[in-house]
This record gives sequence, structure tokens and C-alpha cells, in this order.
Amino acid sequence: MIKDPYILEFIGLPEQSSYSENDLEQGLIDKLEQFLLELGTGFTFVSRQQRISFDEQHFYVDLVFYNRVLRCFILIDLKLGRLKHQDLGQMQMYVNYYDRKMRLSDENKTIGIVLCQDKSEAVVEFTLPEDNNQIFASRYQTVLPSKEQLQAILTHNK
Repeated sequence: MIKDPYILEFIGLPEQSSYSENDLEQGLIDKLEQFLLELGTGFTFVSRQQRISFDEQHFYVDLVFYNRVLRCFILIDLKLGRLKHQDLGQMQMYVNYYDRKMRLSDENKTIGIVLCQDKSEAVVEFTLPEDNNQIFASRYQTVLPSKEQLQAILTHNK
């Protein structure tokens, strides 16, 4: 259901360059139609930098979508570099907030995706509960893999 990796070559950022999360977000917004197609079926854009406030603190969800097929919000947080357990905890807070404050009673639970350049499956496994079905970490690539990398991926997945 959740892709991994997402190929974001269409935004025009070089691989492993010194760009910011804001550059990545702006590139995705500029190419929103292509990003929606990369995400999959049923996605509609809701907001960017959606502010969540409580206890006089403000937090910002990078991208908010609604999926008409799944009937739920999809929250995306963009991260440069390797996924950290704190990134998953932050997304859990966003998902909890949306489920408790934004979701309507006839909608399904919110899904959160942390998009990062690299991830450790062990960090994901030991940070999230065993029965997790709401928080996901997916890698993104800003350029298509080389022919050799694609062959290695295909050989590994057989």
C-alpha cells in the first residue's frame, strides 16, 4: 500500500546534494500533479505546512493529503538524510492529533508517512508498535537508479 522508494526525479534536485527540506517540499509543490501520480490512486491535496497547536506550542505537518479510496488523511513529513526514531515519534504525534481532532467519525484512521533518503528497518521495527498500521517510513530518491542499481534490486527481490 505504501511505496518504497518514491522516485522524485521530476522535481529536478540532484542526488545527495546540499538542499534543504524546504527545497524538497517546494519542488514537490511545484510539481504537485506528478507527485500525486507518484503517490498513487485517490490522493487529493489538502495543505502544506499545516499548523498544529496545543500547550502554546506550534508544530507543522509538511504535507497533508486526503485519500478518497482509503477515506483517510495521509500526512507526509519530509526528512533529509537517514531516518531517526524521533522522526517516527513526531509523526505519531501528528497522526494522533489528526485522529483525535480532525478525523470525522465515518473516516478511517490517519496514515503518516515519513519520507527520508535512507532508513533502517530495525529503527522502524523497534520504534513503532508491533501492530502498527498507521505510521510508515519510505525512502525517496531524487534521481532514477542506474541500470546496475536496478539490476541489483531486481536480483535481490527474486
